[in-house]
Amino acid sequence: MKIHQLTVEQAYASLHSSLIGLPEHEARRRLQEYGPNRVEEVREESLLLSFAKEFTHFFALILWLAAMLAFVAEWNEPGQGMAMLGYAIIGVILINGVFSFWQEYRAHKAVVALRNLLPHQVKAMRDGALRQIPAAELVPGDVILLADGDAVPADCRLLEAFGVRVNNATITGESLPLARNSERSSQDEAQNSRNVLLAGTTMVSGEAKALVYATGMHSEFGKIAHLTQVTGAALSPLQVEIMRLSRFIATLSVLIGVVFFLIGLWLGLPFWQNLIFAIGIIVANVPEGLLPTVTLALAMATQRMVKRNALVCHLPAVETLGSTTVICTDKTGTLTQNRMTIEKLFLSGKFYLPADIAQLRDSPLFAVAMYCHNLKQSEHEGKQVLLGDPMEVALLELARMAISAHPDHKRIDEIPFDTDRKRLSLLYKTPGGNMLYCKGALETVLPLCRDIHLNGRIQTLDDPYRQRLFQAQESMAEEGLRVLALAYRRSVPGTARERLEEELILCGLVGMEDPPRAEVPAAIARCRAAGIKVIMVTGDHPHTARAIGREIGLTQTPLIIVGDELRRMSQIQLQLALDAEEIIFARVGADQKMRIVQALKKKGEIVAVTGDGVNDAPALKAADVGISMGISGTDVAKQSADIILLDDNFASIVAAIEEGRAVFENIRKFMTYILTSNVPELIPYLAFVLFKIPLPLTIVQILAVDLGTDMLPALALGAEAPRDDVMQRPPRARSERLLHWPLLLRAYLFLGLLEAAAAMAAFFYVLHNGGWYYGQILAPDSTLYLQATTACLSAIIVMQVMNVFICRHPRESVFRFAWFGNRLLLLGIALEIILILLIVYMPLGNSLFGTTPIGVDVWLYAIPFGVAMLALDELRKALLRRFTK
Repeated sequence: MKIHQLTVEQAYASLHSSLIGLPEHEARRRLQEYGPNRVEEVREESLLLSFAKEFTHFFALILWLAAMLAFVAEWNEPGQGMAMLGYAIIGVILINGVFSFWQEYRAHKAVVALRNLLPHQVKAMRDGALRQIPAAELVPGDVILLADGDAVPADCRLLEAFGVRVNNATITGESLPLARNSERSSQDEAQNSRNVLLAGTTMVSGEAKALVYATGMHSEFGKIAHLTQVTGAALSPLQVEIMRLSRFIATLSVLIGVVFFLIGLWLGLPFWQNLIFAIGIIVANVPEGLLPTVTLALAMATQRMVKRNALVCHLPAVETLGSTTVICTDKTGTLTQNRMTIEKLFLSGKFYLPADIAQLRDSPLFAVAMYCHNLKQSEHEGKQVLLGDPMEVALLELARMAISAHPDHKRIDEIPFDTDRKRLSLLYKTPGGNMLYCKGALETVLPLCRDIHLNGRIQTLDDPYRQRLFQAQESMAEEGLRVLALAYRRSVPGTARERLEEELILCGLVGMEDPPRAEVPAAIARCRAAGIKVIMVTGDHPHTARAIGREIGLTQTPLIIVGDELRRMSQIQLQLALDAEEIIFARVGADQKMRIVQALKKKGEIVAVTGDGVNDAPALKAADVGISMGISGTDVAKQSADIILLDDNFASIVAAIEEGRAVFENIRKFMTYILTSNVPELIPYLAFVLFKIPLPLTIVQILAVDLGTDMLPALALGAEAPRDDVMQRPPRARSERLLHWPLLLRAYLFLGLLEAAAAMAAFFYVLHNGGWYYGQILAPDSTLYLQATTACLSAIIVMQVMNVFICRHPRESVFRFAWFGNRLLLLGIALEIILILLIVYMPLGNSLFGTTPIGVDVWLYAIPFGVAMLALDELRKALLRRFTK
């Protein structure tokens, strides 16, 4: 039998312990055998390994290969600028890797676990004496003492319990404090047993003596932490897309390079010269600036999200959140405020709201609320705060609103709360005599009441009114309120303790709830408009979950699945159940929450999970994007999350989703922009090989575009603000690719060809004006050749300046956007122009990039091509809007 199913004596015997605790030598032996009572840290990669990964992913490997080829070519043909190309590519790899690592390391440091969930010291019996020992030294068989406010240091079986109530929210997700006693239990699961306290939970009230039976990683707390460790983090959709994009670009680049290397051999080009040009073609097709631009765009999005109270711990999670199709959200502390408030009163046959308190001040109900509690006061940040059961805090705050003076009361006795009695009674000595105050469940308090306080008078409590009380309770329960009955009586000194609760006078009923956050209903509505399904997954009672769901507009007639029912479901049954339009999971455990997430992912959903407890950590890690609460969240939950809400506000998720959706669109915008310039970089090489003309663009000049002038405008496109309608559209399909055919066709076969035409036209314009004729060989350092390549480079930049406006949207006209709406865009264009002027007109620029000054006429020749490209794309967009919806 399990320990919670044993009697106290049998529990002692099963662990070879006794009332006086363990001998010290036996405790030391068990510590050696079972290890310290400490939850191992969630397994993390070493910093060195994390750092190395930033330089060894697939796209980085492509760049390493390109750099190596450049150095090989420089070794065989010095003076071609290939060494500069190799060093520049290595610089890109290093800068991007260091920046990516730093971003994630900084986010990691911001949420380094405090690891204070378990107490540091605990009172334990050793050799018959009560000692204060480190919690890490607890072993199975130890006998410990606990009081209200204490954190439970290990899984324990209660031996003695006086008014014990415990908050299990961090383990089970259930928000209401639960009564516990020392009686043997018939439950199968220890965590549902009334005689068990779980590590990591908190004693809300009472005093207890308990027998430790599981410590460290053997506790329920430790099992959940282990479940988190063995749950591997899945690649985000963006990471998958970047890998797919990397493979596509690598395959395309190498294929084109090999084809033209073979063409070169067929045309009789020398081997090494041919290899250099093949490398040039490969480099021209690899957008070296893409990876740093993606990283910077994600980093900028994280900064915007921090301003909206979402801390991003893992860069790709920014875009993943934007593609989310389902949010599995915890209730307590996420949708609700994690505190109890009084919502309704039932006095003298009528319902009242707390706002009506002025007309109810004479009711004795407020005296019961004032004195019937076990709260303690403590100072926090210079203010007095109440510690204990949130329900008692809410009642006391209500009483203080109604009673201005507090007569001197001295507590004499207490009849503690337990799960059988379901009530608490306290006896006080007052100036007017002894008073007993009682509160608890109506079904246990009402049978003890003979009279009732009605309209300022005490009247006999008859059967019809008793029925009205049960009807009132049912009405409030349907609204998701927890209902308490409050009663009192005058007590004659010397009354036997077992008769103190007889002949009570009922005051009335109080309905209270953990209220939803004010912003949540609007956030739920925005999720619905955005095509995002929200599923509540909670450890709370299904009635409470249903009422909260109705109140926040999440559900009306939901399918409710409780943990026991979920446990009996097959995988297919669960996936079919998830098709329900409205669904709530209640009374679920940590492994079940993770199972729900995995089932949703198998259905092709992109799943975001919110949570704050230890019980949420495995699901947070298994999800596509895990979202932890920053204020109320446990350290294990924060470690497992991709995003942390700094204000614990569900509404902040919607703002973060909006930013995430914008990121995906923005990446496509600057991909179009960057890939467009690949074509005018590639065409000159093709023309050189096929038509035997001077090479219009050198490799170093390609580098000037990819890693110089293009970078800031591309980054500005990555910083575009979300469109007004971004949350009015459904999430993108999981099958939708970042790099899709419309983007490729537009970049390569439309915009890219227009830019290539402009670049080649400018090149031949300068050659023609300089008297060049077809077949003429130009020296690489001749002024005419340098001017022609400079004109080709400058024309590409002119076209890219226009292209940055064109790429702001694939369908909408550039004239629908505010020209000054993105200041970074204007700054990027200004810097792009400054860079090309420095490259063309400064001696250092001429030396590094093989350029020379060109006349104003060349610029004027190139500008009409840019205007024509804008006009043609506007025509394309107009036709697209007209013939497609």
